[in-house]
Amino acid sequence: MSTKGKNPEPEQGADPFEEKLRRLKESFHTGKTKLARFRAEQLQSLGRFLQDNTKQLHDALAGDLSKSAFESDISEIILCQNEVGLALKNLQTWMKDETVSTNLLTKMSSAFIQKEPFGLVLIIAPWNYPLNLMITPLVGAIAAGNCVVLKALRNKQEHREVLAELLPQYLDQSCFAVMLGGPEETGQLLKHKFDYIFFTGSPRVGKIVMAAAAKHLTPVTLELGGKNPCYVDDNCDPQTVANRVAWFRYFNAGQTCVAPDYVLCSQEMQERLVPALQNAITRFYGDNPQTSPNLGRIINQKHFKRLQGLLGCGRVAVGGQSDEGERYIAPTVLVDVQETEPVMQEEIFGPILPLVTVRSLDEAIEFMNRREKPLALYAYSNNAQVVKQVLARTSSGSFCGNDGFMHMTLSSLPFGGVGWSGMGRYHGKFSFDTFSNQRACLLSCPGMEKLNDLRYPPYSACKQQLLRWAMGSHSCTIL
Repeated sequence: MSTKGKNPEPEQGADPFEEKLRRLKESFHTGKTKLARFRAEQLQSLGRFLQDNTKQLHDALAGDLSKSAFESDISEIILCQNEVGLALKNLQTWMKDETVSTNLLTKMSSAFIQKEPFGLVLIIAPWNYPLNLMITPLVGAIAAGNCVVLKALRNKQEHREVLAELLPQYLDQSCFAVMLGGPEETGQLLKHKFDYIFFTGSPRVGKIVMAAAAKHLTPVTLELGGKNPCYVDDNCDPQTVANRVAWFRYFNAGQTCVAPDYVLCSQEMQERLVPALQNAITRFYGDNPQTSPNLGRIINQKHFKRLQGLLGCGRVAVGGQSDEGERYIAPTVLVDVQETEPVMQEEIFGPILPLVTVRSLDEAIEFMNRREKPLALYAYSNNAQVVKQVLARTSSGSFCGNDGFMHMTLSSLPFGGVGWSGMGRYHGKFSFDTFSNQRACLLSCPGMEKLNDLRYPPYSACKQQLLRWAMGSHSCTIL
C-alpha cells in the first residue's frame, strides 16, 4: 500500500487494526458512501483497476498458481468486469425504495422497503481465485453503500503487490482498506466488531469466523466448500461427458470449490468413461501434462503433500505422477475407490478425480443424500427425466445438468451453499441484496387521528370484528 499520508507504525503489542477501523467507521457515519454518485465513482474506479492492470493481474495469478492468461481471464478478470458493468448499469434501480402494498388500516400511509447499507463490512478472500473471490463481493458491498475491509492472505509476493499496492490507488482510502496476513492476523481482525462479514474458504475456518461473528451478533455470508457429486448415467456419450468433466475438474489444477469431487456411475459406464477421460486429458494437456502451459500448479508444499497422500487411494487409472519441486500433480483418475478412504472423506481441492461405482440411479441418489449438502451437484444423461430426478431428489447450493462451471458465469443466478457448504447468496443483484439491510418503513399521516379510534381501548366485539375485516385482505402480525 502507498506510504503517502501513513500514520506511524503502531507500538509493540498495540492492535494494528484498531485505528484504521475506527477511521473507516467514522467515514461511513459521514454518509458519503450512501450517495449514488460516490458509489458509481468507486465502481468506475474499480473497473479501471481491472482494465489498467490486466498484465500485472495475469502475472500475479501466474506467479501464484501458474494460471494461464486464458484461465485468468475467463475465471477471474472478465467475471469481475462483468459484475462491475452490471452494477453500474443497474445501480439507480437497485437503490430505489421498493413500494409495498398496504391494508385498510394503513391505506393513508406509505409503506416501502429501504435498501440500507450495513456499515463497515469485512470481506475475507481465499487464495484459489484471489481476484474473483475478492472483487465480486466488493462490487456488491460498494453498490450497497458500505465501507469495506478486504482481508487477503499474505501468500505470494505477486498477489500482495497487486492487491495491497495497486488496488488502494483506485479507491477512496478513507472508505476502503486492504489488509494482509495469515491466520494470526485474521483472528485478531475478527475480534473487532463489523456490521457484516463475508467469508470464502473451508468449512473448518468458516466455523471459526461464524463463532467470532456470533460474539458481536454480526450477520455473515459463508461461502464454503465440500464434496461435489457428479452422477453419470449409462445413457450418455462418454466422450462428451469426459470432455466436460475433465475440463472443469482440472481447471486451476482442481483448486476450485465447485469442481466435481467424485463421479458416481455404473461399472459399465466406468469402463467406458476411463479411456474417454484419458483421451480428453491428452487432448487438453498433451502426452506429458507437466510441460503443458495450460495446467496450473498446487498453491504450496503443504497442499501438495496432502494431495500426494490421496494418490494412494483406490487404484490409479490415469495419471498419478507428481513432482514436489514443481508442486505438480498430474491430472489423475482413481478407480476402485471405497467410500471410507481419505479421498472420499475430505474435499480434494486438486487434480484428482475418484470414480465410485453404483448399481442404479436410486443408489446414487441415496449415496449423495447421506452426505453433507454440497456447494454444487452435477448430473449427466441423454434422458432429461434422469437429470430432473436428480434435481428433484437432492439438495445443493447449485445444480448443473450435462455441464459444469457454466452456471458460475451467469450473474442472473445466485451463488452460494446450503448447510455444510455455506449460507447466503451473491453475484449480480444478489450481491447488492447481501450487503443491504432490507429496512421495513411505514410513514403514517400525522393527522386524521379519528380514524385510529378503531384500534384504541376500550375494546369491543364490534371493534374486533371491524379490525379483522380491515386486516383480512393482507397478512399482518402485531407484536
